[in-house]
Amino acid sequence: MGKPLCPAACAPPGTYPPARTSPGDDMMWHCHGANYAELVSNLQNRGILTSNDAAKAMSKVDRKFFVPDSNKAYNDAPQVIGYRATISAPHMHSYCLSLLADHAKPGASVLDVGSGSGYLTAVFGLMVGETGRVVGVEHIPELVERSIAAIKKTPAGSLMDHGKIVVRVADGKLGNAEGAPYDCIHVGAAAAELPEALVQQLKPGGRMVIPVGTDNQNLVIIDKLPDGTVEKTRKMVVRYVPLL
Repeated sequence: MGKPLCPAACAPPGTYPPARTSPGDDMMWHCHGANYAELVSNLQNRGILTSNDAAKAMSKVDRKFFVPDSNKAYNDAPQVIGYRATISAPHMHSYCLSLLADHAKPGASVLDVGSGSGYLTAVFGLMVGETGRVVGVEHIPELVERSIAAIKKTPAGSLMDHGKIVVRVADGKLGNAEGAPYDCIHVGAAAAELPEALVQQLKPGGRMVIPVGTDNQNLVIIDKLPDGTVEKTRKMVVRYVPLL
């Protein structure tokens, strides 16, 4: 689950300062749509979904297949999906997709940690296409089974059939070393501290977006430079469920 508590605030490269807070993030909670196309359009018009590639892929993965109550599928709010897990609000998915879009191009490798419902796993699959690969890791077996079924209801299902999208049961903090290194890592739950295993699995030139913290959480961008050094940029205060 992801919920922002303040708007994005960029820190200078190479630093790790506290995220700034300021008014104005209410707009992120007013992107509800009467249908899925309207929801995606609202996210773009509000300047939250800023990547055209992400928007194109997102528009093909209907959220209704990934939430328990289809009547609430297009509400811009997180929803409980069972087993003490949630699916993030559409604006939070859009924000993370936009941060990662330049690293999730066709042919790229993506790791989706805490994949939960499988929604973003499917979107990433369409972004990287047949020449790329996506691995979703989730520690709750029932959610893995359910997410696979949901993904197969979308255009991303064919990628799963051909082994380009894989979802497996695993400890998210350990990632998936078998498929490393990755161009792009998305983490959908908050780690108390930055997991070193995930940093190691990030390819030089790659990017990870991860919520870090316990009571006070921040969405953090991890950029691994070509020489292997790591830059951390704290973007905004958020509230996610813990990474277990």
